Amino acid sequence: MAVQGNVTYGNAGSNLAANQFDVQRLDSAKYISLYDLVNKPDNRDALIKTYGNQGITGFLQLVGATKAVATNDEVQYWEEERLHKMQKGAFTAVASAQTSNASATFTVDTSEHGTNILRVGDVVLLAGSYRGYVSGVTDATDPVVTIKSLDGKLPIITAAALTSLTQELPIVGNLYAQGSDQPDSFFESGVTRRVNKFNIMKEVYSVTGSQATNIGWINLGNGDYRWYLKSEADTRQRFMDKREMMMLLSQNVSNTGISDIDGSEGYFAAIEDRGMVQSGLIDSITEVDDIVKVFDKEGAASEYALYVNRAQDLAIDDMLAAGQLLAGTTATTLGAAAFGSFSNSAETAINLGFRSFARGGYTFHKHDWKLLNDPTLLAGSDFVGAAVPMSQVADAKTGEKAPALEMNYKAANGYSREMEHWMIGSVLGASNATKDNVEFHYRSEANLVTRAANRHLLIKK
Repeated sequence: MAVQGNVTYGNAGSNLAANQFDVQRLDSAKYISLYDLVNKPDNRDALIKTYGNQGITGFLQLVGATKAVATNDEVQYWEEERLHKMQKGAFTAVASAQTSNASATFTVDTSEHGTNILRVGDVVLLAGSYRGYVSGVTDATDPVVTIKSLDGKLPIITAAALTSLTQELPIVGNLYAQGSDQPDSFFESGVTRRVNKFNIMKEVYSVTGSQATNIGWINLGNGDYRWYLKSEADTRQRFMDKREMMMLLSQNVSNTGISDIDGSEGYFAAIEDRGMVQSGLIDSITEVDDIVKVFDKEGAASEYALYVNRAQDLAIDDMLAAGQLLAGTTATTLGAAAFGSFSNSAETAINLGFRSFARGGYTFHKHDWKLLNDPTLLAGSDFVGAAVPMSQVADAKTGEKAPALEMNYKAANGYSREMEHWMIGSVLGASNATKDNVEFHYRSEANLVTRAANRHLLIKK
């Protein structure tokens, strides 16, 4: 007697009628069970991308970040300081205000330059418009400078009001008497040395020999139905996404509770430390103008790639809706955008997904930033967007032009740690282990150098 499913075959079968030669008959329950066994499901083998293309890599490439080889545990680069310096300090005494010999005592803050940079004979600007003459400088640990107003008067906000302010005095020139000697001190050109260590990132995926030979219902492309191919490809994409996010979000590790890990300064950390940070959405002409004024101070580039989340994207669209930006009750027409970064072609910018507008001599090429809209990543974060200068910067030490953003990876003598991939196991071509599986390993050692971070803008909630 043979048994198949719920149906018994043979002369002794209980399903036969009283006459053992009658035709076998099935009840509905047995028929449904047999149907499940012998009928192929009406399967659609296409894998639907429910959330679209979920990969978030590409930002660094689109903004022109280049790749370079690194041969040490940290990258060293140089940035020039400002040509003209200001002296920080505070007025500690004001005497003879509004008289012909008005003077003030200024205590120098040496934290910024390491020393006092004011010399006898220097002319400084104080309280916005008053010109002062440095008539005396002490050489004490905390230098004290005597400043006399050129016209014999000090600002109206003298005494308590003036001494309560921490001042930064621009040095606008100097004055010397006839027949006097040359200055006895000079300025050395300033340069800032910066270093950035590396992030070391790793990932792994494993599949058994049995699972590697199983055929599933889903066509993964070219008629291949082995599901492990999908999982391995997703692991690789996930690793590349995380590597790019670490280029953006990593920080130097200073927590003493985290040992043996240096970390690296990411893009956002560099801007937060020495760049420009906008608090809240850019949704008014006043805020655009405030940003433009700060750009002027920082020697900003003429064109910026503005990568933003959806809320900021819509806020800017609302500003541009009528082709005008409104400042109070006055309509201010937008300027003409420049497209030098796109070979002077507006069509090219549009084809790449950019929408452009200009204000105060600066052109902003707006683009959606997928990373900031992903609910599983940064959609709920405080980061709203970034404005990346679309220009190169000059290296202060060599004079060579370099991109604003540079991704470095460790490599030497043909061995590269940019994106390492290897297999360990005894299946799928691997033969370097005895275990009945194969492991796919991934490793990368890379960092991001943000040059002239003062010219970059980070937008936060």
